[in-house]
Amino acid sequence: MNVLVVGGAGYIGSHMVKLLGGQGHTVVTFDNLSEGHRAAVTHGEFVEGDLHDRTLLVEVMQRHAIDSVIHFAASALVGESVQNPAKYYENNVVATFSLLEAMRRAGVGRIVFSSTCATYGQPEQVPIRESERQEPVNPYGFSKLVIEHMLADYAHAYDLAYAALRYFNASGAAEDGTIGEDHSPESHLIPIVLQVALGQRSHVSIFGDDYPTADGTCIRDYIHVNDLASAHLAALERLEPGTGIKLNLGTGVGQSVLEVIETCRKVTGHPIPVEVAPRRPGDPAELVADASAAWETLQWKARYTELEAIVATAWRWHQAHPRGYADRG
Repeated sequence: MNVLVVGGAGYIGSHMVKLLGGQGHTVVTFDNLSEGHRAAVTHGEFVEGDLHDRTLLVEVMQRHAIDSVIHFAASALVGESVQNPAKYYENNVVATFSLLEAMRRAGVGRIVFSSTCATYGQPEQVPIRESERQEPVNPYGFSKLVIEHMLADYAHAYDLAYAALRYFNASGAAEDGTIGEDHSPESHLIPIVLQVALGQRSHVSIFGDDYPTADGTCIRDYIHVNDLASAHLAALERLEPGTGIKLNLGTGVGQSVLEVIETCRKVTGHPIPVEVAPRRPGDPAELVADASAAWETLQWKARYTELEAIVATAWRWHQAHPRGYADRG
């Protein structure tokens, strides 16, 4: 396949590029580098560009005879989306519209879209099935839900083949330690805890210890980034014109904040101090995927099922690259 990976210099996108290139597919990365890293792109051609540049998108798709798109590019900070919703509708919704129109002009009819469990909002039942009502509680989640509706409308009207993959907490790093997670600012729990182990932070803040969970801290479903990449490829291989796939991607196992910290202590051998802070508005107590439909539809399930193994891959990356991609020169 000839695949255009939009946002391929980012955390999950770069692991997708690595998987596609490693399996012999022709891969082209398209990224504006506002949040991604050029050094994270390990295979294929790299094109620096913005999704609003429809002319460039069409030219790249036609020049490389692209037949499929995998779309990771997005702004993805929940708190920021509340403070600056305009950025999220511009970068997520409007930019995706531009991408879809470029695909139509270039004759590209297949897309796998990076959606999120944030489209569910505060779930009524856990584990969460795809049939759970989608009522996002922040502009980030709503922007992703709008795009899911856009894809369905394009499938109906223009015969688009699409998959919207709603995944939970992406985590871990490449097994060989070559690429990993490097955000600025960092907002994900595991790398924040590992930064404490590296001496880059004094402590981890736990936002609320009075939730209705076993230890009072929030529970999340941590899925390895390589498992996410393999699911995107499996979905891409099963797309049918005019139809869509909407699936959860997770392990089906929840881990509390305290359990994550304790696992990081075990893996790193560092004490990792913690401080309890007030709850953050809008944080659900528990978000865990029911990913059984992904197995039924794609014959896919997470290979990394133990949190310790996930953290170990992340720790390998962070130890070797304490300053992230800045250490790659």
